[in-house]
Amino acid sequence: MGENDLELNRSLWDQLTALHTSTTDTSMYDVEGFLADESALTSIARDEMGPVAGVDLLHLQCHFGLDTLSWAREGALVTGVDFSPAAVQYARHLAARAGLEATFVEADAQQLPAELDGRFDVVFASYGALCWIADLDAWFSGAARVLRPGGRLVVVEVHPIFLMTDSTSPVEFGTAYLGGDAQRDQWEGTYADGSASFSQASVGYPHGLGEVVTASIRAGFHVDALTEFLRDEKENRLGIMVRDDDGWYRLPMGGQDLPVTYSLRASKPS
Repeated sequence: MGENDLELNRSLWDQLTALHTSTTDTSMYDVEGFLADESALTSIARDEMGPVAGVDLLHLQCHFGLDTLSWAREGALVTGVDFSPAAVQYARHLAARAGLEATFVEADAQQLPAELDGRFDVVFASYGALCWIADLDAWFSGAARVLRPGGRLVVVEVHPIFLMTDSTSPVEFGTAYLGGDAQRDQWEGTYADGSASFSQASVGYPHGLGEVVTASIRAGFHVDALTEFLRDEKENRLGIMVRDDDGWYRLPMGGQDLPVTYSLRASKPS
């Protein structure tokens, strides 16, 4: 990622922080609900993570901290990292409002500060993190470096085939499936509020499942499980998902449901 691309994306997420913390659409980010003791975590994330009481947890690309602080409510000792100063500032404000202990660090997840090395039992990332990463090797190497021996990595991510799908009828794909080449895009609105008036350029990086798993192995991780999910509780992209009667969302195409989410669980050797 070039420095100009990084700064372009940082500007995007500074602006999205303002939108996401003020929107009246609570389907994706519900600040007031969180302050009223609701959790921002999906059941997939909880199931993949398991119990966290007393665990030192680092959340990479934490945005403004809703998930990070939800892990704190479940007993984790949390640190969140994000490259957006606006997001980090709001996360600290939100922690104070919620009365929760948390540390938030402004940093690029591809260049984690050395003071984080070897301090954590779990590294967590979720839902739209890796598509912003130009250098997967740097990301996974950093995650390995900050873990203690025997520590775990839990990634719950938007599936790359779902990310590339712009329309199911007719079928249209907006980006590549893999390769990591910079994909320039123009945001119109935000995934958290379809009515928001907002326009901003950005740069993303498509990574296939094979590339993600291989990068984790190159960083020294042992892959414990790779799981794909055909439905999720969140409508992670507006306009192309179908909501079932149970409230879960899926992506039907050609008579079958495509995967919308995947999880990678890996461990650092002792």
